[in-house]
Amino acid sequence: MDIRVTLVAAARSSSRLAERFDDDRPLDQTGWHEIQLVAHTLVPLGAAELRYCSPTARSRATGEALGYAPLAQPGLSDCDMGRWRGHTLAEVTAREPGAVDAWLADPRSAPHGGESLLAFISRIGRWLDTRPADAGDSIVAVAEPAVVRAALVYALKAPPSAYWNVDVRPLSTVTVSGRAGRWSLRLEAGV
Repeated sequence: MDIRVTLVAAARSSSRLAERFDDDRPLDQTGWHEIQLVAHTLVPLGAAELRYCSPTARSRATGEALGYAPLAQPGLSDCDMGRWRGHTLAEVTAREPGAVDAWLADPRSAPHGGESLLAFISRIGRWLDTRPADAGDSIVAVAEPAVVRAALVYALKAPPSAYWNVDVRPLSTVTVSGRAGRWSLRLEAGV
């Protein structure tokens, strides 16, 4: 039996330029405002049989604000960025430009001492593949944008380098449907 997994990107916790690796800051005022603006379109997703979220503060708060009462899933954690955790890309690039270049060029590279991009995508794929098919046909998961990108790369069997070409905005949604190892991107009808 195929299942449908709708991924909702968590609301923002900082401006894009202030985003930090493996950031666990709570929602900022802009994030709360954006939830209020789009809640009417996202609240119906809470009717899914299973509701999950990344264990970050902003993912949990986004899910709660939408009325999902999501269960935090460690498997939906953001990429482990090792010693880069809590720093911006600009800060890390200034200190370790060669390491950043290696990380961006080689999906097996983990110069920060954490998780490689390939390992991260595989971990998110395992989470998708182990959803119980008999637990219902629809799941909603509020997750960090990086998690949503990794899920799409995995579902589409795209090369890991495609990860860098997927732009996930706060509170955007995407649905994949299928079952373990056989996922398809599902575009819903527009109005």
